[in-house]
Parts: sequence; C-alpha cells; structure tokens
Amino acid sequence: MNVKVVNKYASLLNELDIDFIKSVEGEFTPEEIVMQFANFFFNKMILDITAVKNYEDITKIQELSVNMDMSKVILLLDDSEIVNSPRYLSQLVSMGIYNFTRNVDAIKFLIDNPNTYKDVAMYHQLNNVMVTPETSSDDESANTSFGGAVIAPPQERELRVIGIKNVTEHAGSTTLTYLLKKQLEKKYKVVAVEVDDNDFVFLNDRSLKHTNHMELQNFVASNYNLDVILVDLNDKGPESACTEVLYLIEPGLIKLNKLIRKDRNIFEKLKGKKIILNRSVLNSSDIADFEYESRSKVYFNIPYVDDKLDNNHVLNELLIHMGFARLDDNNSEKGGKLFSIFK
Repeated sequence: MNVKVVNKYASLLNELDIDFIKSVEGEFTPEEIVMQFANFFFNKMILDITAVKNYEDITKIQELSVNMDMSKVILLLDDSEIVNSPRYLSQLVSMGIYNFTRNVDAIKFLIDNPNTYKDVAMYHQLNNVMVTPETSSDDESANTSFGGAVIAPPQERELRVIGIKNVTEHAGSTTLTYLLKKQLEKKYKVVAVEVDDNDFVFLNDRSLKHTNHMELQNFVASNYNLDVILVDLNDKGPESACTEVLYLIEPGLIKLNKLIRKDRNIFEKLKGKKIILNRSVLNSSDIADFEYESRSKVYFNIPYVDDKLDNNHVLNELLIHMGFARLDDNNSEKGGKLFSIFK
C-alpha cells in the first residue's frame, strides 16, 4: 500500500499505474507531513518535493529525515537549480535519502528496486570530493535517468551495514552490538558505531565509534573497505543507512503490553523483518505461541547471555544463521544447541 503527497506534479503522479491508499495535495510544513502519516502504515510514500513548504531550504528536508523512515520515501524533484545542485543532492544522500528522481516514470522502478548508498554515492561529496563508484557498461541499458546523470539500479555490495534497533524499550541494542562486534572481529573486518547516544563509553573499548544521524552516511562511506559495520540504532536511529536491520524485542509481559499500547499495529509493521527476541526466557513452545498471537515470525531467540565470554556460542549461531560462514569453525561445541534456541 502506497501514499502520495503532491503539489506541482499532481497531474503527472495521477497518471502513474500505482495503487494509493491515501493522497494529500497542497503545500505542507515537514511537521504537518509527519503528523498526517505518523500512525498510518504504508509501504512507500511518493513525495512531490514542491509539496514541502520552502523545500529549497535543505533544513526542511532534514526535518523530515529526522522524523520519518526515509527508506520508505521516493522523492520527486523539480527542475529548480538549487535542488539539482551537487551540494543539495549530496546533502540528500547524507540524510539517507537514496530514492530521488526527476523522472516520474522512474518512480515505479524505485518502489520495487529501492536504491542503496552505492547507487547514489556518485552524488555524495566527502570533503568536497565526489564519490565515483565503479560501474559496468553492461548494465547501462537498465539504468534509471536522473536529469542528465544516470542512477544505476541496485547491485549486490560486499559491505553489510547491520542496524540493531530496540522495538521494546531498552531491549539491549547497545550490548548486543558490542557482543556481535566481538564475535565478528575474529574472522571479519568490522567496526561498531553508536548513533545519537554515548552508552558505548561504559564498555571501555576504544575501538567503538560514535556518530550522529546526520553524519552516519559519511561514516559508512569512509568505512567502505570493511566487511561489516554494526550500527547501534537504539530506539530511533535512522534505518536508511543500513543494508539490514535486527529488531529487538524483550518478550516480558510488561514490555510487550507497553509496546502494544504504544502502537497496536507494530507487528504488522514488522512483518517480513528480522525479529530478534533478546534476553528471552521463552522455550520453543512459548515462541510458537508468541508467533501465533503476534502473527509474526521470530528470526532468532537469544536468552540471557554472559557478556564476559570471549566466544559466545549463542551469538555465533545467530551470526552463522545470518550468513557469516567463516565463524562456523569457531563453534567448538558440536551437536546440541544451547537451550534449543536456534530457529
């Protein structure tokens, strides 16, 4: 289900062969757009940039990026010289806005094939230097036009940017990010970074990094030579910089009730995503009941773990399940799985 916010390009967007469940027309402040869709579940939002009041002021788009998941937004740009300037486009990328175009016909493609950072890195200026990723001439026919430039469709990338995000309050994203980093660094080049918080300081590990949501894209770009970037998103960090996200739920009764009261549609929003039960005391039967009642699928179940262990069997199982095959030979305990948690 898709929604659209339109103004100048309303007639062109009306001609798109796309189903919309909600459409609003006019000029709106970022706050008004956020308020209208705060509790409204949708797949993608098609946003006519002229529908944002004073949109040539990049801080107005920044207000949207702070309060919305921009990976779900496809931004239709106008022909303004400011909007199409290298600086403006670079700032869009820095905010995690990867799906932008001046071509209305490209919108349908972007709904099914959203861009990653690699696809728009050519517009990103780092210290006034444009990032120019390698492209193959064989793929030129599949490219999507953006003005006079060309945006390549998403390609497989080696770097995995894994976000860890709390769904229930204080579900353990910071500690889990740190423990996964300790496991991965045995076989992979990895860095862990915390966004908009400073809890890493209590872990006494100088290799842990800190950034804010505005600089996260720059951090990813500057670490593109690594295998893995682990991003502690805490409760509200931006997911758009990540290639995948683990959503942490601590399945205690009080925390689950608080979650449902806050957002009754939360499990509908999490459908198809990687749900991790963290600090869990649930057995296999309990997990089956949880999945049935929430109409969701648990990706992995993590019991309380000893954060002082150098090699944690449970977290190794999780990482192998995620495709980090090099860790398999680290798993010295063959046979049964701890608490039968591996699903």
